[in-house]
Amino acid sequence: MLRISGGKGMSSEIIFPSLDGFEPTRQTLQLYSRVISAVPRTHGEFHPKWWHVSLGVQPDGLITGAVALLEGGELRIKMDLVAHKILLFADGQVTDAFSMLAGKTSTAMADEVLAAVARLGLHGEVNREKFENDEPREYDPSRVAKFLRVLVNADRIFRARRAALSGEVGPVQLWPHGFDLAFEWFGTRVQEYEEQGEANAIPAQLNLGFYPGSPGLAPYFYSNPWPFEEDVLLGEALPDGASWHTEGWQGAILPYEVLMEDEDAEKRLHAFAARVFEVSLPTLIHGWEAGPR
Repeated sequence: MLRISGGKGMSSEIIFPSLDGFEPTRQTLQLYSRVISAVPRTHGEFHPKWWHVSLGVQPDGLITGAVALLEGGELRIKMDLVAHKILLFADGQVTDAFSMLAGKTSTAMADEVLAAVARLGLHGEVNREKFENDEPREYDPSRVAKFLRVLVNADRIFRARRAALSGEVGPVQLWPHGFDLAFEWFGTRVQEYEEQGEANAIPAQLNLGFYPGSPGLAPYFYSNPWPFEEDVLLGEALPDGASWHTEGWQGAILPYEVLMEDEDAEKRLHAFAARVFEVSLPTLIHGWEAGPR
């Protein structure tokens, strides 16, 4: 692992390396992640916040939650980013393995993975719209290794931040839809809204996440309070390199390049998260509408 001199015989790990040239491989990983998440989406126990479709970070890759098998036991599917394979585990034992190095289209990968799932007794119609793509896939192991380092370190930092918060907090999870890693903290303020003619109420919340980029959009970290009280938040200063974002989505953004190859990246990311939480907190707790400020 790359290290740089920290002075006086010390060394500092570069936790966020450059992701230049990652985009074609990122697209492959995202499509393959949608393939494996389709299994718990179809066969897993439904969670009202859709946590059942997310993936967890492990030191060697990404893994689904457990899906109960009909004859007992459980299935998990891993994208092993060290062995570069998609692995099916039934009760902890590998039953099938599919190489991600072969350039398979996501359609072909899905055919193989879902056939293996069916052999384990899980049948049912899978919504293939999210991953159907007949283009050969690019997969660069060296860039995957860098991305895995970013994921593991972001996950570790997010978990530390999560552990420091009181109240209701969701898990750190990767969402195949956007291919971003994030967790949510839930406030005590309840926000009412109308959807399809029905009244609903959900708690205010604040997330912390990492987005690895997409065509024409560079990677970034984010922390978005909801509801977003523009009159309050836009006047609050953020740490160097961070800014408020209001085009397309509302929240705070810290470009990845600001922390890239910086030996103080972990400290700076913690400072970003803490500052957004500090200034957003009064707007996310019960009584805000009564004017707590």
